[in-house]
Amino acid sequence: MPPGGGGHNADYVYMFRNTRMTQISVERKHTLGRDAARSKAQALVDRLSREYDLKASWDGDRVDVARSGANGSVHIGQDSIRVDLKLGMMMSMMSGTIKGEIERALDKALA
Repeated sequence: MPPGGGGHNADYVYMFRNTRMTQISVERKHTLGRDAARSKAQALVDRLSREYDLKASWDGDRVDVARSGANGSVHIGQDSIRVDLKLGMMMSMMSGTIKGEIERALDKALA
């Protein structure tokens, strides 16, 4: 029995809290410099926001993204861009496809 009590609701909350989210991390090196990479990342985030109903919030060289079933961030560095994304249970079933889409989008944006 989960800590903190019993009953059906307590069991559900315990199971929900212990459901593991799928983590996707993709990093690409670039030679653009931070400002040009940030500009390309901005265009990519704008497009993905429209296509996938993402909410984006910039904080310096990081943009946090979120939508139902997923949240994460894009980190822009002097010579690399890294995308870290956590997927909820339903989205995690498509993690391979999502990771492939991120890789293709980054490769295209940085070309």
